[in-house]
Amino acid sequence: MISAEDLIALVRSYNPKTNAEQIAAAYAFGQKMHEGQYRYSGEPYFTHPVAVAAILAEQRLDDATIITALLHDTIEDTRADYAGVERMFGAEIATLVDGVTKITNLQLSSREAKQAENFRKLLMAMSRDLRVILVKLADRLHNMRTIRAMRPKKQVQKARETMDIFAPLAGRMGMQWMREELEDLSFRVLNPEGRQSIIRRFITLQGESGDVIHHISGDMRGVLEKAGIEAEVFGRAKKPYSIWRKMQEKDLAFSRLSDIYGFRIITRSEEDCYRALWAIHRRWTAVPGRFKDYISQPKLNGYRSIHTTVSGRDGKRVEVQIRTEQMHDVAETGVAAHWSYRDGVRSGNPFVVDPAQWLASLTDQFDKDGDHEDFLETVKLEMYADQVFCFTPQGDVEKLPRGATPIDFAYAIHTRVGHACVGAKVDGLRVPLWTRLKNGQMVEIITAEGQMPQPAWLEIATTGRARSAIRRALREIDRNRFVKLGQELARASFEHVGRKATDKVLDTAARRLRLTGGRRELLARLGSAELTAHDVVQAVYPDLAPDTGDEIAPGGAVIGLSDGQSFERAPCCQPLPGERIIGITFRGRGVVVHAIDCDQLGEYENQPERWVDLRWHAGTHPPAYGVTLDMTIGNDAGVLGRICTLIGERKANIGDLKFTDRKPDFYRLLITVELRDVEQLHSLMLALEADNDVAAVERFREQLPAAAGAV
Repeated sequence: MISAEDLIALVRSYNPKTNAEQIAAAYAFGQKMHEGQYRYSGEPYFTHPVAVAAILAEQRLDDATIITALLHDTIEDTRADYAGVERMFGAEIATLVDGVTKITNLQLSSREAKQAENFRKLLMAMSRDLRVILVKLADRLHNMRTIRAMRPKKQVQKARETMDIFAPLAGRMGMQWMREELEDLSFRVLNPEGRQSIIRRFITLQGESGDVIHHISGDMRGVLEKAGIEAEVFGRAKKPYSIWRKMQEKDLAFSRLSDIYGFRIITRSEEDCYRALWAIHRRWTAVPGRFKDYISQPKLNGYRSIHTTVSGRDGKRVEVQIRTEQMHDVAETGVAAHWSYRDGVRSGNPFVVDPAQWLASLTDQFDKDGDHEDFLETVKLEMYADQVFCFTPQGDVEKLPRGATPIDFAYAIHTRVGHACVGAKVDGLRVPLWTRLKNGQMVEIITAEGQMPQPAWLEIATTGRARSAIRRALREIDRNRFVKLGQELARASFEHVGRKATDKVLDTAARRLRLTGGRRELLARLGSAELTAHDVVQAVYPDLAPDTGDEIAPGGAVIGLSDGQSFERAPCCQPLPGERIIGITFRGRGVVVHAIDCDQLGEYENQPERWVDLRWHAGTHPPAYGVTLDMTIGNDAGVLGRICTLIGERKANIGDLKFTDRKPDFYRLLITVELRDVEQLHSLMLALEADNDVAAVERFREQLPAAAGAV
């Protein structure tokens, strides 16, 4: 453990104006508070906060961040409290320590819904002061460096959490060195055999080909000197985890990987960056599709550099990054450069990004009112993905994650553009909406009035913003369908009790049922079967609402028949309780009941004496009324079984099933289901329509020849 004097000397090396007395006081306070506490390794616990402070001092961060590191576990693990820290070190440091404590208490590896909420809290803590994340990252880095002292199960848990959350976060903040070390430390725990295998192959490769890095670095220095460019050249082999990930992504063996070495050229000016690029490309062959200019199009965290991959005469590929010294400072420390010091003053680096601006760019497109699934997906996609830059026809630049499609581009422009998208042109050529966009392409979105998002778009879109907007729109489309169905159900239900479902009546029902969304929410819930028609009628007319306690016997289901007169349902229209009906008398058969809109009634329009006014008995009917559905479903394994299961889940029994057409890719069939009423029919048809393998479903009505014979 380094002493207080050594820590102060380290800070003073980049900030001669440091408040040495306050750092010393924080060191002494932290040491006292953690006295008697020990780490898993047996070392005094205070060695950990001191190591975290040293990591941050190596990044040349300000006094407040260093002091927060020394105290970051005091509120959580000792008798110290917020008020005491504030009294001794001020409100700024107390707030930072409290912020780190709250982040430490988040269970970031819990179940999805909880994890999504923790991401929200994580971003909220970052929004107050980004330095709490810098301390937390340094805290995690030291814990990973000393993870071998933990129990094996705990090591795996911490390593997975680091790989999934903290390493990508460090990378997104521009702290690439920290991301690489966190990934490699996690890789050491999660796949030690894979890591050792790559290291052994590196050793073998070096034995076969010699010191490749030294040789190529020397060649590059010679090329730059010949071109009159003053620059430094550094080379290194990529980290084991970086190589492992590339092997997995490209499904390649180690021997087939070519770009396992990276080189960095640090120039004196931005102009020299492009001159160096020209010199490198003149000497070695550039690999197509592997060039990125982050100087003209910097990343949101302030990162600027030119990336290229070149191939030598022996076929080996190497990656080259070209940047100035100021760009390199930001590339090493990322957003943290805002608080870094040089020679006693805050960094005057013109490329340092404003942390508030960076955080706003990260959070402004998150759907704060969306569900947990939307939010978690948005955070993971937008925080961790590499970017591509594409242009609108007007020359504006849209930044998207790698793998984005024209659908993502449309929603990046505006939600209205995304909703109305019907096609896209890339560099003037019409392309499918699932096309993956590439850097520098010009994308034109084709829109049409009346177009709405399609469910298939969820499989095409890759950005959290687009997927979240599509889900919201699809939910609203379904809601509109439910509202329309609810209106019909409400009309029929109120007519049963001799009333009308006016807007005022429905508003009253919504108010009495305590639905904050008013009439529209009531109708949507009625249409989606979250409310029953009986509930709605009873809310307004409790004395008129039919008793739903006992089922109505089929023989007494129709009101309006003469004594002793029997009835049967017409097979052409198969009327259901809840529908408006009319009766036609037949000698020897009694009354045949038709739906009021049945086409067969036209056969009897000149025989009014045979017509009988009827209505269904209000109340609960048994599931004894067969209705035939005409369905077209996909011809695939398990589809029919799933459809039958879905029907059963809606409390409907299948009475008959007959195939009418068979094709290689679809079946058409007539399926008779036994139902209680028209409300159950509508609910069942909505569920069937929502299934991806149901191409069409409608109520089947058979055209029958008119029967003769008057009463």
